[in-house]
Amino acid sequence: MMNDVKCKELIDQLVNNANENEIIEFKEAKNSFDFDKLGKYFSALSNEANLKHKKDAWLIFGVKDKPKMIIGTGYKKSGGLQQIKHDIATHTTKRITFIEIYEAQYLGVRIVLFQIPPAPLGLPIAWQGHYYGRDGESLHALNLEELERIRAQSGTRDWSSEVCPDATITDLDDEALAFARSNFKNKNPRLLNEIDNWDDITFLNKAKITIKDQITNTALLLLGKEESQHFLLPAISQITWILKDKNNIELDYQHFSMPLILNAERIAQRIRNLTYRYLPDNTLFPTEVTQYEAYVIREALNNCIAHQDYSLKERINLVEFPECLVFENAGSFIPVTIANVFEQDAPQKYYRNKFLCDAMVALNMIDTIGSGIKKMFMYQRERFFPLPDYEFINSKAVKVKIFGKIIDKNYTKLLINKTDLPIETVILLDQVQKSKPIEDVEAKKLKNMQLIEGRKPSYFVAAHVTEASGDRANYIKNKAFNDAYYKKMILAFLQQYSSATRKDIEDLLMDKLSDVLSNAQKKNKITNLLSILSKKDNLIMNSGSRTKPKWERKL
Repeated sequence: MMNDVKCKELIDQLVNNANENEIIEFKEAKNSFDFDKLGKYFSALSNEANLKHKKDAWLIFGVKDKPKMIIGTGYKKSGGLQQIKHDIATHTTKRITFIEIYEAQYLGVRIVLFQIPPAPLGLPIAWQGHYYGRDGESLHALNLEELERIRAQSGTRDWSSEVCPDATITDLDDEALAFARSNFKNKNPRLLNEIDNWDDITFLNKAKITIKDQITNTALLLLGKEESQHFLLPAISQITWILKDKNNIELDYQHFSMPLILNAERIAQRIRNLTYRYLPDNTLFPTEVTQYEAYVIREALNNCIAHQDYSLKERINLVEFPECLVFENAGSFIPVTIANVFEQDAPQKYYRNKFLCDAMVALNMIDTIGSGIKKMFMYQRERFFPLPDYEFINSKAVKVKIFGKIIDKNYTKLLINKTDLPIETVILLDQVQKSKPIEDVEAKKLKNMQLIEGRKPSYFVAAHVTEASGDRANYIKNKAFNDAYYKKMILAFLQQYSSATRKDIEDLLMDKLSDVLSNAQKKNKITNLLSILSKKDNLIMNSGSRTKPKWERKL
């Protein structure tokens, strides 16, 4: 706490020697201030103080910023200023608030100071469920990179390394222990002669699954008996497999619990990995592959186990559709973006469950994060299938879709014909085949490489690629014709039938416009063609009304 003298010294320092920045904010607040905005400033200033390694941030009422001027404030709160602590805590992360509030008389006017400490290590501060930060003087949403920097700080709790004092080795499953020992041997062939001489607890210590003979959450999660689930509560140690048909109707489901080292294998075996056939160029014989590469299934599923945020108390889900698998685990995506995975040539600096990840690597269940994801992409690329889709849901879940069929045969033929394309380029082409937006600079790059054509946002595989693969008809269907061709069709129709309604024109052109366009885009193109013919070319006119046009040729 500060006395009046200290308060005045601080005001002197802040007002006379500091401008607004990420950790200092001045507000006039003559008589009132929006409480929701106050909460957002608390979140932003607390998070910024953490990111900039400051011991506190300051929000000062009664000071005009530009130009800097002491004006005083009449801001009050029902129940007194100290009531603010309680009210802010109600809407912040884990009901946290550490703010100190001071009132001081300065140059004859009242000043209110809010002292806001940095967000705790590994715990960004949210206001009403949203994380805020600052860019200079501006308030904005905390971006993903900043959010993960806070979450990744040293001192963050690693749930997976925590010891369960009441659990013993008798709570572990014998079959799971044997399977773990076998996997460890495969991972460490140089230790084969030693491993068979280890008892179970020695093996667990050596594999870094237990800590000094004590059973950890990791040991229970991977090797625990099903009836040992209660040791991990309130965390949920369960994976749900759901089978759905093409109409999203549930056909079957099953819950799998501990030991996850065995049940991950059992889930993989439940997946209907059917044979898929496609016909490469210049051959009468189809290529046959399974819908899914076994490595990809296991890596995706085991990644869910390794990187699940168990504090969120949610299940891992695997939904099997006829043409794809969808894996979902709770928690944010540690590398933040897929681009970061491919740009970084080193393991991540931070793992949510480092102890668990290390154990799963030792037991040959996963590769280190990043390398496993890269392999999944490469396997799909080598099979000429669509690449995995990653979706990040409000920083609280990661959803991965693995495709078990071809989406666009032109994309597949392109990969067959051009096996030397960099993976970054293949990722962009995969976005194009899925009709997902790409940046202008990325589109320009692909066009310069003559790999795509079309106009934003409707890009498609370039002409020479499809022609080389014997698919000229599909190219023409995508590219369609130029505007002159469509205008001639309209004029010929009017010459033949004297007049045409809007429906007549749409019936004439809709199935002839590029299949790349949606119905709405096709109708908009027809509107533009009619506008050009009437206003610019002066060749047709509307003799009807605006709502019921009747188009005729001008004499």
